[in-house]
Amino acid sequence: MGLTGAVKVVLGSIAFGIFWVLAVFPAVPFLPIGRTAGSLLGAMLMVIFQVISPDEAYEAIDLPILGLLFGTMVVSVFLERADMFKYLGRLLSWKSRGGKDLLFRICLISAIASALFTNDTCCVVLTEFILKIARQNNLPPQPFLLALASSANIGSAATPIGNPQNLVIAVWSGISFERFLWGILPAMIVGILMNVAILLIYFWKLLSIEKDEEVASVTGDVVVEDDMNLHRFSPATMSHVTSMGSQDFGSAVDPGRAVSHRSRTSSMDIDTQTPWSGGIESMRPSNASREVVEGAGISLSRDEVVTSRSVVRGTSNPRSSPIGDASVRSADEEGLIKRWKRAWWKTCVYLVTVGMLIALLMGLNMSWSAITAALALVVLDFKDARPCLEKVSYSLLIFFCGMFITVDGFNKTGIPSALWDFVEPHARIDSPGGVALLSLVILVLSNVASNVPTVLLQRMKYLRPACLS
Repeated sequence: MGLTGAVKVVLGSIAFGIFWVLAVFPAVPFLPIGRTAGSLLGAMLMVIFQVISPDEAYEAIDLPILGLLFGTMVVSVFLERADMFKYLGRLLSWKSRGGKDLLFRICLISAIASALFTNDTCCVVLTEFILKIARQNNLPPQPFLLALASSANIGSAATPIGNPQNLVIAVWSGISFERFLWGILPAMIVGILMNVAILLIYFWKLLSIEKDEEVASVTGDVVVEDDMNLHRFSPATMSHVTSMGSQDFGSAVDPGRAVSHRSRTSSMDIDTQTPWSGGIESMRPSNASREVVEGAGISLSRDEVVTSRSVVRGTSNPRSSPIGDASVRSADEEGLIKRWKRAWWKTCVYLVTVGMLIALLMGLNMSWSAITAALALVVLDFKDARPCLEKVSYSLLIFFCGMFITVDGFNKTGIPSALWDFVEPHARIDSPGGVALLSLVILVLSNVASNVPTVLLQRMKYLRPACLS
């Protein structure tokens, strides 16, 4: 096998080098355009330099991988809306006994969650819960964040949908979801146990400063609270979109501020003068009505609150008012209906997700299984899908398109093939030395060139024989 023309090799290497720099260092001073634009720039240079033709560039884009990525991202968005990660946060603090127990739980839960819901989503969402638990229990957050980061990466290796490089390997090699899972699962379990042991040894003294007692119940309250600031994020920008107002957000961050705000509100209600007595009249019925309405999921504006107060003032005996009783009963019924609808919708989301996993284990097409599950969730939501679809990281999909073209062009220069031909005789997987050398090469390349480009550089020519041998 000989290399292509020298000019094409040089130009292809320059284009790939630009892509690599921008992918590894997206904020370089001389060209701070980011990873996504960097991948498109590399792809464009490959075509302009005539390393590959436009038709070859289109053919290099792998639609099954993009479809699988899109489907899993949509499913993850709906799982987040269905409070799946909120329940995982509760599980972290449920009857937890001190920092060491919490660290072990984080390693285990993050590994399982990242294998099923991708490691990026797991890390972004669970970070909020871990920071709250650590703050409420006066624990240092560093050990738990490191446990989350390391365990999420280890756990995501167990399934093809755990991370992008696994998607590429599974699709290109033809390995089924079941075979991939059972082949990696033992190594994943050993890796998690070793990770827990290393973290406990390293942070033993730091975690032993705090008394090993049951995690304060207030932690569970913080995680369960409705004003918990769940991440509604776009993976492209990692920007958090919260539905809380600034005052509610401040209350969530500073519990003392929330208490003082409630005290001021209560005192303002108590000091309200009633026209028929000229004295101070308790406004508890009004407060109770507002609590019932708020429990039903209805947010009252300031004008509506003032209107409700004027109605109470105009009634000689609010407690016995049939209109007030009817409105309370109506609010209770409406709240109950909404809660049942919410519970039914969440059950459907979980069932569709389980169905997708079963389809993957049965060996059905992974891309279409994920897309079918995503569209089923969109239909079951019975709303405009734009808010959910806007949370999909389209910049990641575009990044993959540019990377497919750039890496395919670099492969056509012959450099990766020449390097592989040099290493391949010494890196056969039928000997311990070959396995060690191959692991070392992949370890170095994945840290130098990143995980996905390393896998893409091997291409089908090397993945299929290695996986089927």
